[in-house]
Amino acid sequence: MPLLEIARKIEAEIVRLGGGVGFPVNLSIDDIAAHYHPTIEDTTLASGLLKVDIGIHVNGFIADSAFSIDLTPDKKHTELIKASEEALVNALDLLNKDPSLNDIGEIIQETIQKKGFSPIINLSGHGLGEYDIHSGITIPNYANHNQNKLVPGSYAIEPFATTGEGKVYDGPSSNIYSISSVRNVRGPTARKILDYVLEKYNTLPFSLREIQENFGGIARLGIRELEQAGIIHNFPQLIEKSHKPVAQSEHSFIKTPEGKIVVFTR
Repeated sequence: MPLLEIARKIEAEIVRLGGGVGFPVNLSIDDIAAHYHPTIEDTTLASGLLKVDIGIHVNGFIADSAFSIDLTPDKKHTELIKASEEALVNALDLLNKDPSLNDIGEIIQETIQKKGFSPIINLSGHGLGEYDIHSGITIPNYANHNQNKLVPGSYAIEPFATTGEGKVYDGPSSNIYSISSVRNVRGPTARKILDYVLEKYNTLPFSLREIQENFGGIARLGIRELEQAGIIHNFPQLIEKSHKPVAQSEHSFIKTPEGKIVVFTR
């Protein structure tokens, strides 16, 4: 199935169920750890090790979850996927003991390394704020010696496992954008796109694909003008440094004084 069709189906289902798209669904293959979304011209087919990262919001309050699918004929990524999944389960279980951030990172790291893989240390879980997908605190995927603890609030834990070096770098455009600052812009198309995004997404990320579907062939010109004016910024693809495959697992939860509530699982 083309990535474009997958993206459209997932986002249409979110809306059908009464939610809003928290961010363009990430469909990242093999060594792309995260941040890839197809444009309307994209003919890429789902293949290899596919990460599906989905965000949903209701009135700006966000839940975020991800899973990995092995689409290789010989299912060669099965154990790598299990490593990220088990790391997530172990980290969520640890929350019942009120762990430090170091404790959470340590159990993720140990789980992945015991299976012979590496965690990606410069990607992390994160807080979830109102209209803010990465708010405040980060939740590490390795033991980082941070003894602070999570306060009540909304968070996502997000282990990434790889057969490679365990770091990512910024690659080409992901085709995902968000508003950096609101100011006047000269071009009429750019103004219309800005008004559309502000009304529908506020500060949440949006896709070039959706702008293309709504504004046609002049969409790229308007996006380019907004980007050059510093009104929007582009998220780069996050690519594993040694170009080895990456598996991702993620759930969102609410920390309460009594424990935790997992609010988004598959």
